[in-house]
Amino acid sequence: MKLSDEEKTALSEAIDKMNEGLDVFIQFYNDAEEEKPVIEFKEDTIAAIEKAIEAYGTETVSEKINAIIREVLSFLPNKK
Repeated sequence: MKLSDEEKTALSEAIDKMNEGLDVFIQFYNDAEEEKPVIEFKEDTIAAIEKAIEAYGTETVSEKINAIIREVLSFLPNKK
């Protein structure tokens, strides 16, 4: 395929931009950490949470679960 000098320059710039974008993706991938859950729920608990989310929405269920866990763990002594 024959290209004019202008087309070669445009193509070269496009390739450079693609490489820069790919470098960003590679950096994000390399910097990414594996997501590890703080607690692993049993299947029946997950099913109950999903049912509650359908009924009340994610935000409400998340707030309630966080409040319950804070309350249950509030008995732990403060470490200094």
